[in-house]
Amino acid sequence: MLPHAADSISRDGKSLILAYDHGLEHGPVDFEPNPDTADPERLFELATHDAVTALAVQKGIAEAYYPDYENDVNLLLKLNGTSNLWMGEPDSPVNCSAEYAAGLGADAIGFTLYGGSNHEVEMAEEFREAQESAREHEMGVVMWSYPRGQGVKNDTSSDTISYAARLGLELGADLVKVKYPGSAEAMGEAVRMAGATEVVMSGGTMRDDAAFLRNVSEAIEAGARGLAVGRNVFQRDDPERILDALEAVVFEEADPEAALAAAGSAD
Repeated sequence: MLPHAADSISRDGKSLILAYDHGLEHGPVDFEPNPDTADPERLFELATHDAVTALAVQKGIAEAYYPDYENDVNLLLKLNGTSNLWMGEPDSPVNCSAEYAAGLGADAIGFTLYGGSNHEVEMAEEFREAQESAREHEMGVVMWSYPRGQGVKNDTSSDTISYAARLGLELGADLVKVKYPGSAEAMGEAVRMAGATEVVMSGGTMRDDAAFLRNVSEAIEAGARGLAVGRNVFQRDDPERILDALEAVVFEEADPEAALAAAGSAD
């Protein structure tokens, strides 16, 4: 990683990335709880919230919608991704180059790596090309580090999450996105393993407001520098409210219950 490479998708050294690659990765099912969010315009509107430091999308959505928001939204372009229709060993085809991302005005690139998959070697080689090309265009690099596949016995164990964080450091990511390993102590170990690479927590499947914010607060206290979240924002009836609370928890390190109460009546 390079110092300050991710400054354009950070605020006061922390990041709150609104992830919206779910239409490709999971399909329309992820929009059913809040049908309006099937329209990318809704997510770009949410990305103008003060809490959001970047919006992560695939190439097609960036081409179609980002030009209208380039002055208000920081673009994090995902370079790879696969559909949930794929049933083979975890893999993720490269759908866009770093050069093309730069041409679209991206501030940073995102890249998924499935450590432990039978396709890990080729994915790591693809990440190397993307990472080095991003450096030529002065873009930050975010790794979605998700160990899974035949080489992984438990993809949510603390040891596996720490290894995922370490892969980000070893391969040159500026930020590494990992799942929450279940406790602040385990997250702290993942942060330690990531060294100079900053760790952001994956939002994961939707949970109730209080439980989600507690996990975020624990991750921040353990040294994580923010989170990359999709469903835990856009699947809610009032996404702006949870963004208000997240802003307080991530950037002000506010108590989760107080942040939620300030954002509106608690669940």
